[in-house]
Amino acid sequence: MTDSAEIVLANPRGFCAGVDRAIAIVERALATHGAPIYVRHEIVHNKFVVADLRAKGAVFVEELAEVPAGGTVIFSAHGVSLAVRREAESRDLRIFDATCPLVTKVHVEVAKMRDQGREVVMIGHEGHPEAEGTLGQSADGMYLVETEEDVAKLVVRDAARLAYVTQTTLSMDDAARIVAALKQRFPAIVGPKKDDICYATQNRQDAVKFLAPKCDVVIVVGSPNSSNSNRLREVAMNLGREAYLVDRADEVQPEWVAGRRTIGVTAGASAPEVLVRDVVRRLQELGATRVRELEGIEEAVTFPLPRSLVAGNGA
Repeated sequence: MTDSAEIVLANPRGFCAGVDRAIAIVERALATHGAPIYVRHEIVHNKFVVADLRAKGAVFVEELAEVPAGGTVIFSAHGVSLAVRREAESRDLRIFDATCPLVTKVHVEVAKMRDQGREVVMIGHEGHPEAEGTLGQSADGMYLVETEEDVAKLVVRDAARLAYVTQTTLSMDDAARIVAALKQRFPAIVGPKKDDICYATQNRQDAVKFLAPKCDVVIVVGSPNSSNSNRLREVAMNLGREAYLVDRADEVQPEWVAGRRTIGVTAGASAPEVLVRDVVRRLQELGATRVRELEGIEEAVTFPLPRSLVAGNGA
């Protein structure tokens, strides 16, 4: 990079209220009930966060069968299907639900739509735990579409009784295109009263749209399996900028920033600020001399912990 290269930080970036709450639930459960605490799936999609909680006594599992009788299990921020919830209850496990309230909102929407006799199309990524959890809110009448091509091939039972919801961490632009395709193909389809893509996803994507035109290259801090982090990289690339996703500072390659004057940095909603600071130091080691933080929306959203984990409400 040039001698006067500048690092420009997107704002907002990093942890959202749902991630803060999910991590706090695991830490509070460990403090209240002691290790081990079992967590179904990664609590949030970030390797640093998962490793930190594992060191404190959290045990991450993919199946409830891995949780011993009488154990304590926490559902991840991505949510779970009704079948998983019922299995946990049938085994008399102590359950703490770290599902993001904005994901729970989508689950409630699905239940209402199915109660109205509508089939539900979910716009989301196949195999992602949030998509699986939402699709699992009904035993039937659910469809998943990921692209406009999927919409073109979709076969439903009654096009006059159709609704849609979206995964909360999608690209807003991609989701808008797929919703438009659904409305064109199924004119009677109805959607949620309020957009399902969460406030933090929207704010971070908007921040990258503001950041990217000011930069020669954009680095997104986040894990490879983080949907919202991948979307931030795509947003920057769609604006014609080279963009890279890194889990850790040592993944930043010198050739990415060689000869560049301005390097943009942001972080997905599951990436802690400490990792951003590590990336900034790495870029400074590579020759960046200045750091500037852009103005942006100040997020004041908070979500309460489960009452059973609040002091004075022992579980």
